[in-house]
Amino acid sequence: MRIARVAYAGATRYGEVRGEDFQPFTASTLSDVMSDSPGRDQIRIPMDTVKLLAPVPKPGKLVGIGLNYRDHCEEQRIPVPSRPIIFGKFSSSIADPQGVVRRPSETVELDFEVELAVIIGRACHDVSVDRALDFVYGYTVFNDISARDLQFGDGQWTRGKSFPTFGPMGPWITTADEIANPQDLPLRLTVNDTVMQDSNTSHMIFGVAELISFVSRLGLDAGDVIATGTPAGCGSFRRPPIFLQPGDRVCASIAGLGQLDNIVTDAHAGQSESYSAPDGH
Repeated sequence: MRIARVAYAGATRYGEVRGEDFQPFTASTLSDVMSDSPGRDQIRIPMDTVKLLAPVPKPGKLVGIGLNYRDHCEEQRIPVPSRPIIFGKFSSSIADPQGVVRRPSETVELDFEVELAVIIGRACHDVSVDRALDFVYGYTVFNDISARDLQFGDGQWTRGKSFPTFGPMGPWITTADEIANPQDLPLRLTVNDTVMQDSNTSHMIFGVAELISFVSRLGLDAGDVIATGTPAGCGSFRRPPIFLQPGDRVCASIAGLGQLDNIVTDAHAGQSESYSAPDGH
């Protein structure tokens, strides 16, 4: 099942994407959608009349995984980690799947990272690798936008990855029962139709189950999101580097899960005063 969050007729609704149509649920929150089989309205709305919103607008935890593809380590000439590297990314960074990515004035090194994101379906703590996938509600596409000059200049990653709009997500949640093997999903990112990243989740150093097990030692709740890392091809590690500029179109996709389609803009002075969370939030 593909579960989308949309804006339609002045309201925000969850529902199922069925072909070219959207069928709303009676449940109004993701928690209610995940807790049981949600009731459905008896109407179908053409998808081209709704606006897709980030399916998890404010996760309690938005956990990033660093250096989780061997070729991504190789392009940086650093050793492969012996255990997962985790970091926090503010939930206020979430952006809609077709929304803008705003480049703040603090950075001139704006970068992209296509990632498989995992949505946790129920609370868990210290789960084994063998049981970890039982706690997955679904999967979606994520772009871990990063201000590299801030990320590396700060010596830690939170600020450089947490500005508003630095986390495009969507276009919907594909439930876990639709994905036979999360370790066999082609993923790709283009900038202005030029392929920058082209890989497969089979190349992860630590698979989805291992990551959930590791992060669950901190405790995970329903609706938490784990972004599982990115493959090689990021702009900052190319020679010469390629950084995102206003007007660039960034498309991140994963086979079977859909595509993000975002335009880069400059965040002008005073943007923080007028900032609002993803549409329908």
